[in-house]
Amino acid sequence: MGRRIGIKDVATAAGVSATTVSHILNEVEGKRINAETRQRVLETAQQLGYAPNGLARGLRLRRSNTVGFVSDQIATTPHAGRIILGAQEEAAKHGLVLLMLNTGGDPERERKEIDLLLQRQVDGVLYASMYHRVVEVPERLRSVPTVLLDARSDDPAVPSVVPDEVQGGVTAVRELLRHGHRRIGFINNVDDIPATHGRLEGYRRALAEAGTAYDPDLVVAEKADAAGGHRAALELLRARSRPTALFCFADRMAMGVYHAAAELGLSIPAELSVIGFDNQELICDGLFPGLTTVALPHYEMGARAVAQLLALTGVPAQETGSATQEMLPCPLTARASVASPPRL
Repeated sequence: MGRRIGIKDVATAAGVSATTVSHILNEVEGKRINAETRQRVLETAQQLGYAPNGLARGLRLRRSNTVGFVSDQIATTPHAGRIILGAQEEAAKHGLVLLMLNTGGDPERERKEIDLLLQRQVDGVLYASMYHRVVEVPERLRSVPTVLLDARSDDPAVPSVVPDEVQGGVTAVRELLRHGHRRIGFINNVDDIPATHGRLEGYRRALAEAGTAYDPDLVVAEKADAAGGHRAALELLRARSRPTALFCFADRMAMGVYHAAAELGLSIPAELSVIGFDNQELICDGLFPGLTTVALPHYEMGARAVAQLLALTGVPAQETGSATQEMLPCPLTARASVASPPRL
């Protein structure tokens, strides 16, 4: 194995001093080096296969070029894998490596893993949640730039990236209204989390925009799984004046709606339109007809969280935007479960 090419080798081959090479390759500001010399050094370094010592450079710049990714369970949930992908790809654009740690929701394990990241002198930390919720930032993270991902703090000074739950609810109901539905049921979640309240607010806001009165009898809260969706759908669809469309808090609940519709002999979408939330592709594409849904912007959230973290650590704002409590839009993914209402 050949020896490692160093700055002195590049300097000798380019006919300049090692100091000049160091200034050019490390992009030291304020040094007057003419363009021709700079280009010659860069080309020589490339031809010789020079690779900078990242650790030494990081020590000089007081940067490790690593970002910690601490999650409760997100790394083990397939539908949220795009959060990790978005974060990884955005980090890679800026020469950063993501160090991922999964706490499993164990506070003691979380403490040890955060200590490990701090010992490695990471440039910042993404503190991620499996689902959108309000969290307390661990005290140990106060000493390092931190951005919350799919979570937010009651402290507005703590930057975060979450989905816009209200806008997502509006988008779903507008799609049903656009097809002519006016009697729209909402199968909501029972848990006291931001998505539960935000999606209900979006449902009500879209109805109000269309001049359609809110009817509490058309809203049923259940456990956010297929069984819960099934129970809620049967309750709504067995009513004397049943809804012509159902907006479901989650795609898993929509699975239960499909089963309930089949039991009652209702064809989707000819006799009942259904729209979900999450865009879990294994569910949406696996249902027949395919489920129209509102997508959680997992990839975009991961990428934006890294961009916010970079802004906190000194990367120019024009490249990354500012660090703030940010809500990302949830786009509609149209498939085949929504149509005009039947004439009842």
